[in-house]
Amino acid sequence: MKIATWNVNSLKVRLQQVIDWLNLNQPDILCLQETKLQDEFFPMDAIAQAGYRSIYIGQKTYNGVALLSKETGEDICTALPGFDDMQKRLIAATYGDLRVICAYVPNGEHVDSEKYIYKLEWLSQLNRFLQQQRACYGKVALLGDFNIAPEDRDVYDPEAWRGQVLCSEPERQAFRGLLDTGFVDSFHLFEQPEKTYTWWDYRMMAFRRNRGLRIDHILLSHEMADRCTIWQVDKLPRKLERPSDHAPVLVELA
Repeated sequence: MKIATWNVNSLKVRLQQVIDWLNLNQPDILCLQETKLQDEFFPMDAIAQAGYRSIYIGQKTYNGVALLSKETGEDICTALPGFDDMQKRLIAATYGDLRVICAYVPNGEHVDSEKYIYKLEWLSQLNRFLQQQRACYGKVALLGDFNIAPEDRDVYDPEAWRGQVLCSEPERQAFRGLLDTGFVDSFHLFEQPEKTYTWWDYRMMAFRRNRGLRIDHILLSHEMADRCTIWQVDKLPRKLERPSDHAPVLVELA
C-alpha cells in the first residue's frame, strides 16, 4: 500500500501535475494540502478520470485539504472536533482498517504574531484529536504539511533559523507531543541522506542550492510503522515549470 502527501500550493494551477504524478506513481491514497479551491470548483471529474475518488474541504484563495484514493473512504471528518475554526485544514477518512488524516498545520507567520499563537493552539487541538483517533481506530496515519522542521538536521542552516517560526522550540515540542500520542515519524525508520528536505523557497535559487526544510511529514501509529518498507521524497515535481514549493512524500506499507 502506498500513501503520500503533497502540498500542491493551488490545485487549479497544478492539476495536471497531480494527475501525472498519480498516473506515474499509483498511490493508493494521496493527501493534498493548500488546494485553494472552494468546494464547487474542486476538479472531481478530472481526478476520477485518473482512477481516483475525491474527498475534500476547501475555501477561496487559502488552505484546503483533500484525500484522493482508489477506494472509497468512510467515516469522514472535515474539521477538528470542538475547535471553532473557519479555516479548512483537516480531513480524515477510513480505508479498510487504516484511518488516514490529512492536515495542513498553520504557518504561524512569526513567533511574535497572533498567527503563531493560533498555530500552537491548533496543534494542541490536533494532539487531542489524535489521542481520540488512536483510541477509536488503532491503525492511524497522519500526513501533511506540518510547517515544522522537527530537528536541526531538517534545516539547511540551523543557526539562521534558530528560534524562528517553523523551527522554534514550542513548535518542535508540539511535534514531539504528537509522537507521544503513539506515532512514529516514518522518516526515521530508515537511514536517510544528509540534507533531505521537502520544501524549498521559490527565491534565491533555494531548490537548486538545496537550501530547504523538511516540514512535510508522515506519522504512523506503531502498528503501521512496523509495516513501513519505504520512505521517500520525490523531487521530480519540484523541477517542473511552475512547481509547488513542496515535493511529494511517500511511504509504502507491507
